[in-house]
Amino acid sequence: MKSVPKYLSLVVASVIVLVPMVVVLFAAFKTHAEYNSTGPLTPPRNWLNLDNFATAWTNGHMLRGFWNTTIILAVSLTGTVFVGTLAAYAISRFAFAFKRLVLGLFLVAALVPGVTTQVATFQIVKSMGLVNSLWSAIVLFLGTDIVSIYIFIQFMQSIPKSLDQAAMIDGAGRFTIYRRIILPLMRPAIATVVIIKGIAIYNEFYIPFLYLRSPDLSVISTALFRFKGPYGAQWETIAACTMIVILPTVVIFLLLQRFIYNGITAGATK
Repeated sequence: MKSVPKYLSLVVASVIVLVPMVVVLFAAFKTHAEYNSTGPLTPPRNWLNLDNFATAWTNGHMLRGFWNTTIILAVSLTGTVFVGTLAAYAISRFAFAFKRLVLGLFLVAALVPGVTTQVATFQIVKSMGLVNSLWSAIVLFLGTDIVSIYIFIQFMQSIPKSLDQAAMIDGAGRFTIYRRIILPLMRPAIATVVIIKGIAIYNEFYIPFLYLRSPDLSVISTALFRFKGPYGAQWETIAACTMIVILPTVVIFLLLQRFIYNGITAGATK
């Protein structure tokens, strides 16, 4: 009987998460008339109706959106891993003045809502001439977020410093130690950060919508906005577009979820 509340809470949480997904799935297979005449939880009459998906793929320029998103993801995540692991290596391995202050400032920066700094951020990006360029999103995503740095630090603290000392005795420099010893051992943490931040970048709407206004620079998150007009929205097409956008993230998460759990807990269990 003690396990009943636990399982009941899991069932309630699952329903809360899955009901919106079911509503979107049903809407994606409905015609416009059927969508307007039936309830959100009413299954579609024809599960083979793929017109909404075809419209979403062609009119939403989804292929171009996937390509632009892939470029942003690849460059941003590479920079995130490089900058984040270097920062974690310096914080974990070196003793320097104001080290606690630096960590405290990281924490303070994490507490500041990003929307409050958008005016200044936009002026900086505009002065760099990056508006309407993929580099605007890449530069803004390139900075390693505080959570990623803490994941790297947590994992790096579990790597014995004796490895560094042994390599230094053999004549290896600090960067060689980082590149040949530390970086390969941090693969679980790197996989965790890549998955978590990759999904965040993949789903980001505000930054691409604000900085990438040219139709040729659309990403998958802004592709949905093509079907929203001043006099209404094609919700059944938006639902189909949403399913196309969600599918890759669901597949990748299901395939790589063990890396997330292993990377987050590895630093605490080693």
